[in-house]
Amino acid sequence: MTTQLDIEQRWPELFDGLTESQRWSVVQSLAAAWHEGWEPNHADVANLTDYAAGRIDHADYARRSDASGGRARGSAQ
Repeated sequence: MTTQLDIEQRWPELFDGLTESQRWSVVQSLAAAWHEGWEPNHADVANLTDYAAGRIDHADYARRSDASGGRARGSAQ
């Protein structure tokens, strides 16, 4: 398990275009999953940032989460 949650530094491009509120929601959702043992990965972070930004709808978010094993089930709303 990583010792620091540095997702914004690892994949800054995924956070482009998010408002501060959206960014905070994404980070908090991922932090909660991380504290439960989830390991940060590009696919899960991209899925949640895309959902928060409105680039995908809930159905796409759920489909992508299921395809990746649903490792990070946060809500960006």
